[in-house]
Amino acid sequence: MIPTRPVAAALAIALSFTSNLAVATTAQYWQLIDDFEDPASMNQWLKADTDNQTKPHIANPQVTERRSQADGNYYLLKKPAAEGVVGNRKALTYVKLPEPVEVGEIYTFYGRFQVESFPNNHIFGLSDLAPKGIEQHAYNAFEPSLRITDKAESNGDKNDGTLMVKLGKGYDKVVNPETGQSAQPIVSGVWYQVWMVMDNRPRNEGGQRYDVYLKGGEFARQTKVYSGADYRMKRQQPLTYFLANCNTGPAKNPYGNGGVRYDDLYLAKGKVLATPSTD
Repeated sequence: MIPTRPVAAALAIALSFTSNLAVATTAQYWQLIDDFEDPASMNQWLKADTDNQTKPHIANPQVTERRSQADGNYYLLKKPAAEGVVGNRKALTYVKLPEPVEVGEIYTFYGRFQVESFPNNHIFGLSDLAPKGIEQHAYNAFEPSLRITDKAESNGDKNDGTLMVKLGKGYDKVVNPETGQSAQPIVSGVWYQVWMVMDNRPRNEGGQRYDVYLKGGEFARQTKVYSGADYRMKRQQPLTYFLANCNTGPAKNPYGNGGVRYDDLYLAKGKVLATPSTD
């Protein structure tokens, strides 16, 4: 759990802006999406297994549970199905944002995530669709998103668990700017902090893109690990939901059911690289 705090609106923070983003230079209040400390908050989350090919058939096979650590912190664990269950191809979990990210606006999404275990195949980010559209379009319901997987692609390329962004029709690994090379794979059991600075301006104004900052693992300090990733669909609509999706893979060649833990999900207007905490 990270306790929320307002960052004084008059306090200017030194941020390194990308040249195509015109954003405020003062921090805003972080708005809580969920920190999972209140058990009642789970009532706001919606779940759908929209391509359930489990055999024998298991109704609602995804695992989406509020759990606690030894220190009493609560988080959300998400897996496409319990261990040994295959065939759940689209395990969707989503919740409405505290306010929409309107077209023309810059917002920052903040969250903490931890890989429970590999092998797995997970994507999380924001959607501009309503629940019916999310469940109809699944992966194509995403706009800005992040991918964690070590699965093999259809062309035979093997992913290694490095955090990825959307780029064109495929994905690209985040980068360690000190080496100029791809970042190291995500380490299981380690909490990472991520900031997605989302440019929800129209495409003709340079928007429908996002930058990613990461702290954790090899990054002892907050580090910009990607500039100018692509929104998946570029529908140029308000972003309204946080969405997570995962996949066991096909029954004949499953990827694996390793889980991802989510905690301390926040949203802030503008480019805000502060941490929503009292630390």
